[in-house]
Amino acid sequence: MASEPPPEYSSGFRIRRPASGFARPLWARWWVKGLAVLALLGLIAFGILWATVIRTLPSVEQLRTYEPPLPTNVRGIDGTPIQSYARERRVELSFAEYPKNMVHAILSAEDKTFFEHHGLDYPGLARAAYQGVVKGQTPRGTSTITQQVAKNLLVGNEVSYGRKLKEAILAWKIEDTLTKPQILELYLNQIALGRNAFGVEAAAHAYFDKELSELDLAQLAYLAILPKGPSNYDPFRHTERALERRNWVLGEMEKNGFISGAERAEATAEPIGAVLRRTPKFEARSGYFVEEVRRQLIAKFGETARDGPYSVYSGGLWVRTSLDNRLQDLAAQALRDGLLRFDRGRGWGGPIRHVDIDGERWQQALLNTNIGLDYSNWRAAIVIDKSAGGATIGFANGETAALPRSGAQMALRGKPGNAFGALAVGDIVAVGPEGGAYGLRAIPRISGGFVVEEPATGRVLAMQGGFDNRLQAFNRATQAMRQPGSTIKPIVYSAALDAGMTPASIIVDGPFCVYQGARLGNKCFRNFTGGGSGPHTMRWGVEQSRNLMTVRAAATTGMPRVVDRMKRMGVGDYPAYLSFALGAGETTVTRMVNAYAMLENNGRGGLPTLIDFVQDRHGKVILPENWRACDGCNARDWDGKAMPRPMSRQKQILDAMTAYQVVHITEGVIQRGTATVLRDLNRPMFGKTGTNSGPTDVWFIGGTPQFIGGLYIGYDSPRSLGGAAQGGTLAAPIFKEFAAKAYDGLEKLPFRAPAGIRMVRIDRASGRPVYGTWPNTADPKPAVIWEAFKPESEPRRAARRAGPVSAAPTVATQPKRARSDSDFLQREGGIY
Repeated sequence: MASEPPPEYSSGFRIRRPASGFARPLWARWWVKGLAVLALLGLIAFGILWATVIRTLPSVEQLRTYEPPLPTNVRGIDGTPIQSYARERRVELSFAEYPKNMVHAILSAEDKTFFEHHGLDYPGLARAAYQGVVKGQTPRGTSTITQQVAKNLLVGNEVSYGRKLKEAILAWKIEDTLTKPQILELYLNQIALGRNAFGVEAAAHAYFDKELSELDLAQLAYLAILPKGPSNYDPFRHTERALERRNWVLGEMEKNGFISGAERAEATAEPIGAVLRRTPKFEARSGYFVEEVRRQLIAKFGETARDGPYSVYSGGLWVRTSLDNRLQDLAAQALRDGLLRFDRGRGWGGPIRHVDIDGERWQQALLNTNIGLDYSNWRAAIVIDKSAGGATIGFANGETAALPRSGAQMALRGKPGNAFGALAVGDIVAVGPEGGAYGLRAIPRISGGFVVEEPATGRVLAMQGGFDNRLQAFNRATQAMRQPGSTIKPIVYSAALDAGMTPASIIVDGPFCVYQGARLGNKCFRNFTGGGSGPHTMRWGVEQSRNLMTVRAAATTGMPRVVDRMKRMGVGDYPAYLSFALGAGETTVTRMVNAYAMLENNGRGGLPTLIDFVQDRHGKVILPENWRACDGCNARDWDGKAMPRPMSRQKQILDAMTAYQVVHITEGVIQRGTATVLRDLNRPMFGKTGTNSGPTDVWFIGGTPQFIGGLYIGYDSPRSLGGAAQGGTLAAPIFKEFAAKAYDGLEKLPFRAPAGIRMVRIDRASGRPVYGTWPNTADPKPAVIWEAFKPESEPRRAARRAGPVSAAPTVATQPKRARSDSDFLQREGGIY
C-alpha cells in the first residue's frame, strides 16, 4: 500500500503554509490591495466628477428643440417686409438648404474627420494635453464641430480644462442624441462669423450682400475661415492674411476630394470681393412707423430672452402691421414738401453731423453714421477735401464728386457769411445734382408730424414723424406734445350737442370775459381776427372757427362735461378751464386723428393700433390676446354668402347722432370755412384747421370714410411761425397734396348717418327752416342747406327767432333721413 503524499502537496499542487500554520487570505495580498485602492480612488474621482461636472451639465435633449435667437420680422398691410429687429443677424436654414461646397469648406477648415469620429478628436486632445501640461500653454484648438456646438450652445466660452472636460462629455452625449446632419445644421446656423452675423446665411449677406446660394466657391471658402476669428481675417484690414487662409481651405478641399485642381486654381485667382460693412436697409420713409412698432413690442414682450420667449430681439416674432406703403410714401412726401416750402430762403443751418476722418477711410466713417436721405434726388455726402475753388465730397457707395464754391453760396441761417465758408472736412451734408456737379441743400429746421388712420378699424395706415428718421429720431407724431388750437373745437361742440344744443343754435360772437378772482381780475377771450360779429348759428361758428362762440358754448355746456369728453376720446386729461376749449391742452397728432376717426365712425372707437397681429416663430398668434381663427374666412371656401367678419373691438365712445352732426357741420369747413383750399378735391370730406397761440404750430385734421389724416408743423423748440401762419394756409395745403393722390381712384363715399337723424332745410345764417322751391345755383356758400338734427330737436314752424345760446327756431316739419349733406344735395340735383 502506497504511502500518503506529504501535507503540503495535494492533487499535484503544492500549498505553502504560513509559518504560523494558517493559509494567507486573497484580500491580504498586495496586488489585490492595490486594485482596491485604485478602484476606491476611481469611485472617489467619479463622485467628484459627477458632483462638480456631470451633475451640473445641461441636458443634451434640449438640443432637439433648440431655438436660436432670431430677429423679429415686420411686414406691412400687404405682407411686404418693412423692417427687422435684431442684435444678431441670423437666418435659419435646414441642412438640405446649405450648398454642398459650403459644408465641404467648413469640414475642410474645421473638422475633416467629422463623419468618422464620435464627437472627439483623440489625437488632437493628446496634443492639447501635451501643450498644456508639458509646455504650459493655454489649451486651445483641437475642438471638433460637435464640441463647438456643445461650447456655443451648452457650456460657454470659458477657457479652462474644466470647460474642455465638459465639452468632451457633452460631445459624446450629442453624438448619441443627434444625427451628424442635425449637428452640422446647428453649427452652420449659430456660429459667430463677425459683422454681427450668426450663421453662414447671415454672413453671406453681411460680407457679400447676397444669398448663400448665390455665392461662388471662393466666397464660400472665405466664410469657412471666419470661425477661427473674424477680426483676424477682415477682408479690408487683413486682406493678405484672409487670402492666404482662404486659399489654404481651398487646398484642403482639393486634398479631401471635394473639388478638382482646376476648380481650386480658378477660385484662388479670385479676390475676396467683400462689400463694406453696412447696416441692413429698409425703406427709410417707414422709419417712424416701424420705430413706434418696436416701442410697442418691447413694452409688451421685452427686449431679450431674459424677458421671455417672445422677446423682440431674439424671439423670432412675425409681426403684421397696418402700414400702407403707398399712403406712407404720399404722407412723407407731402409733409417734406410742405416743410421745405416754409423753410425755403431761410438759409443754411449747418451740416447734418461732423465726423473726424482718417485719410482714405472716409467711406467707412460715413457708413458708420447710418445717415441717408431719400428725398427727391438728394444724397448724403461727406466733405473729404476743400480748397478755394470748391470741395470734394464722397458718398456711401464709394463714389466722389465735386461741390464747387458756386454750389454752396446760400446764406447762413442767422449769421453773416455763406455756407461754403462754413464747410469743413468731415462735415456730412445734403447735396443734390447741379449740372455736372453737386449743390448744397438745406435740411429744414421746422418739423412736424403726419398720421393717417382708417376710421372703421382704428388702424394707423401711415405715420411720418419728421423730415427723415435717420436725421431726426424724435417722432413728432406720437411724442411731440403740442397745443391743437382750433382742431379741438369739434370735440367741444360734440359736448354742447349732447347738452341740448343743435347745429342751428344761435350763439353770440361777441366779447366774453370770466372773473378769475381779486388778484387776477377778468380774463377776456378774443377771436383770431379780433372783434365779434354778433349772433350766428353753431355751424357758422365752426366753419369760421370763432373762438368767442366756442368759449360761450363751452361755458353754457359746462367745462367739466367738455374736458370729460376730451378724456373719453383720448385727447388728454385736462382741468376744467375755459382756455382748454380753445386748444390750450397739449396732445399729439396721433390722439387727435384718432378722435376725429371716432367722429366719422359714428362715435365708435378705441386706441389707435399699428399692429394687426403677432405670431411666434411657429406661427401661433400671440397678439391680440385670446385671438381666434375666423372660420370660413378663406376665400377659396366662400359660398357666395356674406363673408364672416371678426367682432369689432371698438366701443361706443359718444352718441352716434352727435358724432354725425359734428361731421356734417365740419363738412362746411371744407366748403365754406377755413379749409376751402380742399374744396376742389370734389368729394365728401370733413375737417378742421387749427392755429395755436404765437402762432407756433398750425394744424389740419380731416378726411373721408376711407381714412382720416392729420398733421401739424412747428419748430421743436416752439417759436413763432410768423403772424400770417394759419392752419388753412400752411397745414391744409400739405394735406391736399397728400389727398390729391391718396384718394385717386377711390369711390366718393358719403358719410353715413345713423338711424334717427333728421335732415331739415334751414337758412344757414339764421337757423330757420325753409320751405318751398329753392333756386338752382352752384353757389359754394348757399343760403339754404340741409342740416342734421336729432329727433324732436329740429326747428318747428311756430317758433320765433331764438336769442343767444338757445335752440334755433324749431318749427314742425317732415323729417328726412340721409347719409350726408353731400348725399342729399346730390339727390336734389345740385347745391341750393
